[in-house]
Amino acid sequence: MALDQTPPLNSLGFAKAPADTRVVVAMSGGVDSSVVAAMLKDEGYDVVGVTLQLYDHGAALAKKGACCAGVDIQDARRVAEEMGFPHYVLDYENVFKDAVIDEFADSYLGGATPVPCIRCNERVKFKDLLETAKDLEADCMATGHYIQRKVGENGPELHAAADGNRDQSYFLFSTTEEQLSYLRFPLGHLPSKDDTRKLAAKYGLEVADKPDSQDICFVPNGDYAAVIRKLRPEAADPGNIVDTEGNVLGSHEGVIHYTIGQRRGLGIGGLADPLYVVKLDPERKEVVVGPKSMLATRKIPVREINWLGDAPLTSQAEWNIAVRVRSTRPPRDAILRPISETEAEVELLTAEEGVSPGQACVFYDPESTRIFGGGWIHRG
Repeated sequence: MALDQTPPLNSLGFAKAPADTRVVVAMSGGVDSSVVAAMLKDEGYDVVGVTLQLYDHGAALAKKGACCAGVDIQDARRVAEEMGFPHYVLDYENVFKDAVIDEFADSYLGGATPVPCIRCNERVKFKDLLETAKDLEADCMATGHYIQRKVGENGPELHAAADGNRDQSYFLFSTTEEQLSYLRFPLGHLPSKDDTRKLAAKYGLEVADKPDSQDICFVPNGDYAAVIRKLRPEAADPGNIVDTEGNVLGSHEGVIHYTIGQRRGLGIGGLADPLYVVKLDPERKEVVVGPKSMLATRKIPVREINWLGDAPLTSQAEWNIAVRVRSTRPPRDAILRPISETEAEVELLTAEEGVSPGQACVFYDPESTRIFGGGWIHRG
């Protein structure tokens, strides 16, 4: 009887030696992607590092003279030199501005609260960069994201990271089945970020103690309004702060300074009960405030859905799932009612406060770590 001569799968899931497996690593210059590149190189893979230059802090998007993007690129290049693999820098500033930054500004102008990191993954990293990896004849592309890719009965599945405190599934819900078949996330199984830094020290990487990025990359000081004013000067148009009956309580210097659920900094002190931002009306240039009870939401309209379930979204009238409506909140039990392949209504079993148009609504299997995709919250 003939013996099965099929070679075992390597750590990236290919039936060939690591040396015969080319992997493009998306390198941001941070410790996570640097460790991925070093680890795969150490395992013997044919590693190619690619860094995208996405923005220029010396331009109109941030403080004059700052150049964090340049520092990150140099850090990525240094890791490649230390570990001995090729590294390329691709200028994607125009693509990034068109696909991410402009929509970020327009969403704020429209009274929404956008999540540009999701759009960057969707429209730049997992689209154009992934195609570049294929052009380089890579077998797969690896990133430093904290999320897991597992192979189930029907193919690759997306799962939350082992470390719930580092899980980035909220920002990766729009990853398609086709992209998932090509992507790898080597850090998703690690118990904690400390393990990543230990690996960085093991490989002697200078970025081992580099701080994590806390802000949106093109808003390094957290001042969203300043960035939007430079991109859309009309965003600073003044207007009124009104209650739900239309009574004027104060004035503001642009709706971009406010978010749904905000309480502090409204400039309307002296009232008996605390008020919260419950609605932004950019057309009327009004910030609408009301009691906290008005922030409670149970039914959420969702569109632009990316569905990762085994059966089609519309194959059931209802799905019992868990959803996350903010990156900082845990998943909550909900019912998903499809309207079409890309639209649905989500009903939360327990009301959530501060649900805002422009945020993502990410779907989870309540019985496991699997992500069923998600969509974007919009006004009903």
